[in-house]
Amino acid sequence: MRKQVLRGHARVCLLVAAAVLASPAAGLAEPTADTIAVNVDQAKLVRLPGKVATIVVGNPMIADVTLQPGGMIVVTGKGYGATNFIALDRGGEILVDRQIQVEGPSDRLVTVYRGIERESYSCAPLCQRRVTLGDSDAYFNNTMNQAGSLSSTASGSAGAGAKTN
Repeated sequence: MRKQVLRGHARVCLLVAAAVLASPAAGLAEPTADTIAVNVDQAKLVRLPGKVATIVVGNPMIADVTLQPGGMIVVTGKGYGATNFIALDRGGEILVDRQIQVEGPSDRLVTVYRGIERESYSCAPLCQRRVTLGDSDAYFNNTMNQAGSLSSTASGSAGAGAKTN
């Protein structure tokens, strides 16, 4: 019998396939009715009662809450964990005090460990790089630099194409 050693791309693909089959939601507690659950890097709209004038967020590194006209708020997941927000009226009375639970990504996320280095991929249906909190510094920075360069190039090209004489 011949033993094969998987290297490079084939090894990553095998790890990715195994990870996709594992359930990412195993062991997570269900949020209560008073808890707003949102995924990291995503937003959720929530309607608040009454005339909200001020929003206070317990830990803005976990979630951002933005007040919109008509008593609507946008809750954006910034980092993993739980925090709260308090909505006050103009007189300083508390209208709402609710918990926010920020959970991991909802897409088919695959995490590859190379020793202590971590890389994340979004696999739907093909696996592409996805920057996620906790990825190794080199992977995170390289991916962000590439995305920034692509965005700058696209913006520069769009601006250059829009100029007319």
